Amino acid sequence: MTSKLSAVLPDLSPWRSSADFRRLWIQGLVAYFGSFMALIALPLQIKDLTGSPLAVGAMGAVELIPLIVFGLYGGALADSADKRLLILRTEVGLGVLAAVLLVNALLPEPMLWPLYLVAAGVSAMVGLQRPALDSLMARIVPHDQLTAAAALNNLRWQFGGIAGPAAAGLVVAYAGHATAYGITIAGFAASALMCARLAPSPAADGAEKPSLRGIAEGARYAWSRPVLLGTYAIDLVAMIFAFPVAIFPFLADELDAEWSMGLMYAAIAFGSMVLSVMSGWTTRVRRHGLFVVYGAAVWGLAIAAAGWVGNVWLVLLCLAVAGAGDTLSGLGRMTIWNQTIPDELRGRLAGIEVLSYSVGPQLGQVRSGAMAGWTGTRTAIWSGGVVCVAGVALLATALPRLLKYDSATDEDALRRRAQKESMTPPA
Repeated sequence: MTSKLSAVLPDLSPWRSSADFRRLWIQGLVAYFGSFMALIALPLQIKDLTGSPLAVGAMGAVELIPLIVFGLYGGALADSADKRLLILRTEVGLGVLAAVLLVNALLPEPMLWPLYLVAAGVSAMVGLQRPALDSLMARIVPHDQLTAAAALNNLRWQFGGIAGPAAAGLVVAYAGHATAYGITIAGFAASALMCARLAPSPAADGAEKPSLRGIAEGARYAWSRPVLLGTYAIDLVAMIFAFPVAIFPFLADELDAEWSMGLMYAAIAFGSMVLSVMSGWTTRVRRHGLFVVYGAAVWGLAIAAAGWVGNVWLVLLCLAVAGAGDTLSGLGRMTIWNQTIPDELRGRLAGIEVLSYSVGPQLGQVRSGAMAGWTGTRTAIWSGGVVCVAGVALLATALPRLLKYDSATDEDALRRRAQKESMTPPA
């Protein structure tokens, strides 16, 4: 029985082998919980102030440019600076932005423009931070434990993704937006304390200062690798056309189930958590490109079904299935990235990855908000899911090397494994 459970339950090897991985895991759990509080409260406050799905979806447009600019710059910075300090400073910056939301919420008449300003600022901070976080993972976790580390990180996100939205819906309803923002500030403060305990992670010897030339070098490397291009393209298609979370408040209203809005966010995280809890088998798979394609297809199909059905409980079930598909695709993407990208380019490629999995959702918010105002909420959701599935199928056909990726034979994966082993000091 123990053997059967260990084959299904998550592989805890990264947790046992790396103290910094444990610290980052706990830090991320706290930060995600606080972030999801604001993630729910902010669009709800815009909805309360405007009553417009387009105004809510416009958050994605406001966040897009800062994310692109600072994501690329953050990737170059992660290769040339101490990753620990970069993570710590941006975490403090996110706490300051949450304080601005709190002050605005406490005004007798809260203003709309600070909400968009903070959304843009958060996007910039995330763009700076995420490349450092992502590139640090490949340093602190052994090469053969990267899939397990990705699964454990997803599990962390899902804990926060379930508890945060569910609690945020109740907090906003019964205690107001200001209380939700106050909890967000506390979460970032605790997270910053955990970041301060990480070991220093200085730049590699001979690392150049951030520059357009350095960013272009990373982009050329990504462009020359069809497997990497496939992971970026499929994720962008899935998120642009099938990421309707910005209009969940309006979907809940249309289903005459206002109470379900927080559960809609949580359902995606719940489905992700179920797959992560049963992710032990993924550490024995070598064809991670199949994860990327099949997971994105399941995501699109489930989102289409969520927009089509009219029962709120079936909608929640579809969203849970979508979350499982997204996590499967994410495990494949993160494993391929960490297995194939050389350490000296890791930050810059992580900056491109930030654009891949962050720009898509921002554009998805704009698309879903605009289309909901034009065709209706449910049509905007199910049509996007259908286009997502079609797009994933076309990309899989056009990029066959992604489907054939095998970590045991891929040249970049073998080269990265050798590089990792040469950097590991003997026992």
